[in-house]
Amino acid sequence: MIKVFVSGCYDIVHAGHVQFFREARALGDHLTVCFASAEVLWKHKRRKSSLPDEHKRALIAALRTVDEVVVGEGLEEGIDFREHFLRIRPQILAVTEDDKYADLKRALCAEVGAKYVVLPKTPPEFKPISTTEIVRYIRAPQEAPLRVDFGGGWLDVPRFARAGAYVVNCAISPTVSLREWPYERNAGLGGSGAWALLNGKDGVNSELDLGVGWQDPAVISETGLCVWRSGPRPDLEFKGDGAFLRGRMALFWTGASHDTPSVVKNSRDLDAIARAGQAARDAAWASSLEGLAGAVRLSYAEQRAEGMDPLPESVAGVKPLAMKYCGGGFGGYALYLCASAADRDRLCTQPGFRAIEPYVLSGR
Repeated sequence: MIKVFVSGCYDIVHAGHVQFFREARALGDHLTVCFASAEVLWKHKRRKSSLPDEHKRALIAALRTVDEVVVGEGLEEGIDFREHFLRIRPQILAVTEDDKYADLKRALCAEVGAKYVVLPKTPPEFKPISTTEIVRYIRAPQEAPLRVDFGGGWLDVPRFARAGAYVVNCAISPTVSLREWPYERNAGLGGSGAWALLNGKDGVNSELDLGVGWQDPAVISETGLCVWRSGPRPDLEFKGDGAFLRGRMALFWTGASHDTPSVVKNSRDLDAIARAGQAARDAAWASSLEGLAGAVRLSYAEQRAEGMDPLPESVAGVKPLAMKYCGGGFGGYALYLCASAADRDRLCTQPGFRAIEPYVLSGR
């Protein structure tokens, strides 16, 4: 009988592990799987085990490709299974191509005359996923806000960052979830940042990988009315509940989708954007609706200078305090600030308009 041995953390068993076990089992007649004990997992990974060892043993043993399960309790990094290996004396130790402890394992194989077999990468039967990704997905929120921005947009893009400048934005409700998304898509409200958060991903890195800024995932995760220092990564200076904005904000759908990456390279006046960010920062600290409206007007003036179409300035007899395109503009939603809740409600009786409110997650 040819005995095959494999080892790993296997902290949360997933389909990729099952495929590996099946391929390892095909090398012989008997497969032993060794998983790292809770103590070993903590010592070498600084991570709490997802399940008690006896539960994990029962789960892996239930797989039809597995003949025996043992628990690695040795504290030598990379070969916590030494005692079991020397006792079982398998003919094959099967590993993946990215094995980090090849030299240690080859030496252990030599002690019993076993073969060290590297299983070649085969096309995954399922979309690859790691234990870390699974944990993040489990911990991901069930719902998330989107966001509107008031001033300083583009100064969150690392190559446009300026020392002493600010980006000011606010998380909004209604919220979104993986099942319900009560907004238009590609709309300039940070939807990609919310989608990443809901799927347990690092939203900041996801946005930076797209070549755009970090403001969307930063405020969507933080919630509230936020003032951020411009820079390569989020640096929160101030957070408030935005209570002075309640009943004063509306969104207008322009009818065209929005695509920030496509306009990153457009020519724009970063000095003017920085002035708008400074004005928005001062207004946020002072809880000043008029001050924030002034910052929004500065932002809109720069957007118009970039060539964006004019937005409706008076609707149903309501003249808003200020309005601007959300995000990079050239489509998507526009933010309207109103002088009173009555004005906002009257505005939202018109096609394309909808009411939004500041959103602050309890306990954050």
